[in-house]
Amino acid sequence: MTGCGGSSGWRQRADVVVIGTGVAGLAAALAAHRRGGKVVLLSKAAETATFYAQGGIAVVLPRTEDSVDAHVSDTLAAGGGLCDADAVRSIVTGGYQAVSELVAAGAHFDESAPGQWALTREGGHTRRRIIHSGGDATGAEVQRALDVAASSLDIRRNHVALDLILDDGAVAGVHVLSDDGFGAVYAPSVILATGGLGHLYSATTNPDGSTGDGVALAMWAGLSVADLEFIQFHPTMLYSGSGGGRRPLITEALRGEGAKLVDAQGRSVTAGVHPMGDLAPRDVVAAAVEARLSETGDECVYLDARHIADFARRFPTVNASCLDAGIDPVRRPIPVVPGAHYSCGGVVTDVHGRTAVPGLFAAGEVARTGMHGANRLASNSLLEGLVVGGRSGAAAAEFAAATGPARLVEPAPAVRPALPRAELQAAMTRHASVVRDGDGLARLAELIDTAPPRVLKSRKDFEDAALTAVASVVASAAAARTESRGCHHRSDHPLTDPAQAVSVAAGLAPATVGC
Repeated sequence: MTGCGGSSGWRQRADVVVIGTGVAGLAAALAAHRRGGKVVLLSKAAETATFYAQGGIAVVLPRTEDSVDAHVSDTLAAGGGLCDADAVRSIVTGGYQAVSELVAAGAHFDESAPGQWALTREGGHTRRRIIHSGGDATGAEVQRALDVAASSLDIRRNHVALDLILDDGAVAGVHVLSDDGFGAVYAPSVILATGGLGHLYSATTNPDGSTGDGVALAMWAGLSVADLEFIQFHPTMLYSGSGGGRRPLITEALRGEGAKLVDAQGRSVTAGVHPMGDLAPRDVVAAAVEARLSETGDECVYLDARHIADFARRFPTVNASCLDAGIDPVRRPIPVVPGAHYSCGGVVTDVHGRTAVPGLFAAGEVARTGMHGANRLASNSLLEGLVVGGRSGAAAAEFAAATGPARLVEPAPAVRPALPRAELQAAMTRHASVVRDGDGLARLAELIDTAPPRVLKSRKDFEDAALTAVASVVASAAAARTESRGCHHRSDHPLTDPAQAVSVAAGLAPATVGC
């Protein structure tokens, strides 16, 4: 919002506005462009979560022992009973075509033999189906290839999408803050591809821009969201004893190659916890790590990868991160802790990214397609971003062509409740992390309710408001789910309740408009 004042400043038009330039946003923009749409991409920050994705892309390749049925089964098993089976099958089935299009755009993946992609396995997968690049730099390669493919598109850097502009219940554009001040891009189709919400917490694997923007924008526009209580904590984030912010991820592929999680006494962390041991789904492993830390009082556990041959060549990203922290992973186990990593819930969409608001689409981590349920299966995120991103771009371009230009509607000034980021992060980390309880969630909700109204005049103002809005729904959804399921663990309700095997929509009260 512009805050008090009224005028929207500069104005521009497009057929499709894409908010975000990670895998889902660029895949969407390219698909919309191929269908003749005039596309504008809004990029808030230089870094994307896609760039930091290490493990790879889970995809069923032809002429292998893998199958769509097996991949669907593994995804449903990880999802804790909340996946939409039809959505899972649709997205998994579309994976190979989406990856092929990415390769056609210039992406390269590691090979085990000329013309044959190397496959690895990660937690929760019963097959080797993860393709990767540069060992553990898959996200960087995906981002590079898509950046090159999209280099001729209209990408607006340092543009913060402050609010969605609505006209009679349909999307009409986006209100934006740029270096030129407040303005608006009017379009009949808008795609939210803003990524996740890791910076709800003091320490995360996500870059600074992962502040739940798209979820907040959708809720402020009156949309419901679902499954936000299911925030995946990656079980192996590098522990260095330093403060908060983004911390390096230690890829799950290490455990796929036999690395073991042990505590300071050398005892297995996952023995007896799950039949798959260290390759159990992420929620299981993260909870096991948290339980062991609570039991011992230690600050971290350790991932012992010393036996992996040619470590530096096969896992250069992890190797560099460890060396930067003064740890030689070839000589000593890597200290790790769970870290806020991925939101399994978000804006409710179908498998083409469509939401309940005409003209509004969402793809990637911001969206809840039903793919992930209560816990995301490793390396299904880049898969979903490619598949649903491409589909949403095509659908958005078709909608824009059928609808025609958006009417110029003046954005309404508004204020939003906002807590300072550090204060909110500390409370979320204390009360809504890997393990929650009702008393802590109640205290968290009380704090959020004290958030004072703030006029959004800067990126900082907007991000504080977005984080506060998303935290409010996370807290209420986590309090309402009185069971443990997937990556939602309640110490006061440790069992899974079959009666709660449903996704519950949530949202915000109507926004305060005016000054």
